[in-house]
Amino acid sequence: MRVRGHGILPAMLILGIETSCDETGVALYDSQAGLRAQALHSQVGMHAEYGGVVPELASRDHIRRVLPLTRQVAREAGIEMADIDAVAFTQGPGLAGALLVGASTACALAFALGVPAIGVHHLEGHLLSPLLSRDPPQFPFVALLVSGGHTQLLHARSLGHYELLGDTLDDAAGEAFDKSAKLMGLGYPGGPAIAREAARGVPGRFKLPRPLLHSGDLDFSFSGLKTAVLNQVNKAAQAAGQATSPGTAAVLDEATRADLAAEVQQAITDVLVAKSLAAMHATGARQLVIAGGVSANLMLRDKLAKASAPTRHHPGFKLFFPELSLCTDNGAMIALVGGLRLQAEPATAPHDYRPTVRPRWPLEDLMKRQAA
Repeated sequence: MRVRGHGILPAMLILGIETSCDETGVALYDSQAGLRAQALHSQVGMHAEYGGVVPELASRDHIRRVLPLTRQVAREAGIEMADIDAVAFTQGPGLAGALLVGASTACALAFALGVPAIGVHHLEGHLLSPLLSRDPPQFPFVALLVSGGHTQLLHARSLGHYELLGDTLDDAAGEAFDKSAKLMGLGYPGGPAIAREAARGVPGRFKLPRPLLHSGDLDFSFSGLKTAVLNQVNKAAQAAGQATSPGTAAVLDEATRADLAAEVQQAITDVLVAKSLAAMHATGARQLVIAGGVSANLMLRDKLAKASAPTRHHPGFKLFFPELSLCTDNGAMIALVGGLRLQAEPATAPHDYRPTVRPRWPLEDLMKRQAA
């Protein structure tokens, strides 16, 4: 995939490294030509056996993958390492050990090349990933970030100037998918597993809550949904004469599992769509960005596409998603943000090569730093 660059900016070649969780992503972004090359290795198969990410295994796998992937993207882009103008890496949030692998590699490469090493906020990478598309959004816009343990609504006014409109109070949408899938005996990660199962199911057989749907604010809460799924699973198991125990998934018949998955997907996407539309109304924005792993969900995309269409009573709005290959964690979004940050403040380009990471790094801290 070849995507646009930001041709009005000075020509720069940025290497991006992403190792925040269970995907090793490396990419080369050219500010003039766009994305030159990218490579991604997913650890999903390795962690599926355990029903979730095992941090130590994730870190060890990043160590094995990051340098071969770096050499691969350099070959595919037809460049020498000496051509790189900066190395961007995910500094946080994420798993501490996994982040350290990427940070250490990036800082060592930057030191050897004598170029800046730029720490990037993982969520800012997702937030701005649609800028890599052929038809990118323009500031300002509203963004729904649905990535891993994060579900947030933001008003993005310009690079680094983001107003937090709503946040998750407990479980995020991605966690609700993962936990619900585990309760139903489906695979990991939960989002794709539930989407596959839901395609065979019929919504409406089960009734699940839409948490905070009518709360009057823009916050999210999905822990109650998980509990409701657990109750439905236990009821179905008891009706089938099964004995359930804590931490053990019930063996549901195919129709029950598919119908429950369909209702889970409906409930989560209903809330995400309603809150996004409320944010658009509150800000008066005419562009909506959906980013993060859950943005790949086809039902979410379809509902928002219908909601964004103009009607006789509403002018509609423009909707932006990342390319499907850029919805999950990837090096391209990190390279992009690193380049934008460097171009915005070239005089303050960091040359501190100590590999520091921030496993817990609220996006609000990034906003405060920008405001200061």
